[in-house]
Amino acid sequence: MHCSIIRRFATQPKLANLPKRKWKGVVGLEVHAQIASASKLFSGSGTSFGAPLNSSVAYFDASIPGTLPALNRKCVESGIKTALALGCQVNEVSMFDRKHYFYADLPNGFQITQQRAALANNGKISFPVITPGKKVYYKTVNLLQLQLEQDSGKSLHDEYLKRSLVDLNRAGLPLMELVFAPDLETGEEAASLVKELMLILRRLQTCSCKMEEGALRVDANISIHQEGDPLGVRTEVKNIGSVRSISQAITYEINRQLGTVAEGGVITNETRSWDAENRRTIAMRDKEVLQDYRFMPEPNLPPLHVNLKPGSQSTADLVSVAALSEEIPELPEDTRQRLIELYNLNPETAIILVVCIDLVLYWGSFQNAFFQNEPVLLDHFLSISRSLNELPNKVIYNFLINDLLTYCNKLNLDVEDCFINAEELKDILKFLYSEQINLNAARQLIELLHNNPGVTVSELIKRHNLQQICSSEEIDALCQQAISNQPKAVQQYQKGKTKALFAIAGEVAKLSAQKANMKVAVQCLEKLLKPTKK
Repeated sequence: MHCSIIRRFATQPKLANLPKRKWKGVVGLEVHAQIASASKLFSGSGTSFGAPLNSSVAYFDASIPGTLPALNRKCVESGIKTALALGCQVNEVSMFDRKHYFYADLPNGFQITQQRAALANNGKISFPVITPGKKVYYKTVNLLQLQLEQDSGKSLHDEYLKRSLVDLNRAGLPLMELVFAPDLETGEEAASLVKELMLILRRLQTCSCKMEEGALRVDANISIHQEGDPLGVRTEVKNIGSVRSISQAITYEINRQLGTVAEGGVITNETRSWDAENRRTIAMRDKEVLQDYRFMPEPNLPPLHVNLKPGSQSTADLVSVAALSEEIPELPEDTRQRLIELYNLNPETAIILVVCIDLVLYWGSFQNAFFQNEPVLLDHFLSISRSLNELPNKVIYNFLINDLLTYCNKLNLDVEDCFINAEELKDILKFLYSEQINLNAARQLIELLHNNPGVTVSELIKRHNLQQICSSEEIDALCQQAISNQPKAVQQYQKGKTKALFAIAGEVAKLSAQKANMKVAVQCLEKLLKPTKK
């Protein structure tokens, strides 16, 4: 039965049997973001990813009797900065709780969290929703609470030896759990929210957001209902591991639930996992029986007090929210609006320049306490536009997005790993705008510069003979040859089919090895093919 359901909903469900009223998906996200800190939330153990197994484990992390938690101040400050950036109300007093449950990789038998009195509440995030083929729109989602908590360890299952081992390096890692209201409707909206959140966290330097390292994990609560009706029974898809998978998993689960209802079935309150390889959700366990976590106050940690007074400064014993608010950098939406106002960009272009996280953001090493916050494409755009005032901004951002970014995508390469700097891009655009080279040559130069670090643009143009042919004599000769090679197109053009000129112009480009100035070539062809007056 289970397998047949999986096969049935591998594609879009047939919804003909659904009632005519509109059905909507309802999605709420819970995001666990690992705080960028050199030590864990309650111990001095390191947090480096990829450390040898069980090498970053303090006595407290292993739950050795007699050990006590010591709260990491840096984690509190990071949590407050994140809360402020998301418009939250930071609570003057928050509390830590014990959440009891059994996992083999949870030595204490409980997790220290902030279930009942969180660090912050009542925030919101507005973000652009980017869906291929559709107009960009903005969505606002409420953030119910932001709480600090510790991570569990990791169970490693050895299929060959038929046993499980435990690595406690992750046990006690500092997390921020962000609980969003069920204000989303689609997988695309959920993925866009996470993209924006990742960009904000990176700007704040509070989380690396490296999902491949487990630094950001997403759980999605998904249900469907008809407009005007109460929310339906929800399922939870756990630990979605990439932005693309967020969109795919939620879209699949909404369609699965719609299909179940269309066939007269009932949605079960259950936890599911996302099978990225087969692009489907799989049932893990039902949630019909409410689990009793036996929440209780953490007796070894006093209430967490922060100073909410305006103009206050942090002291050795008390963190000032006002002082931390001064450290908030320009946030992504502010950058977009600045670009639109200063450089007359359209919103879509500003979004691409700022929000292409996976491709254009990069960080310095944590050990050196250096974080690079500005996107590389944005850096290039600002540098070029400031030094080449005569060059239209549209020419610059079109070249960066349509050509440089396309080349990097083709090689599966981050922009910062491409061996081309802003000065070299500026030189390419100078030659292009002055019509010494054409766009085809400019694209070739991107590849040549990447593969030949240290060689100048002008030298590469000479070495590879990329100069544009602008001589009227040469272009006239090429046009004459093209006309001779394309008699059918010439005949069609002279009969009034103006599009036939493209075929003749294409022949000119071919004869010139894509180096002819096509603007001049088209003018020449029109002149040569103009009917002679009798």
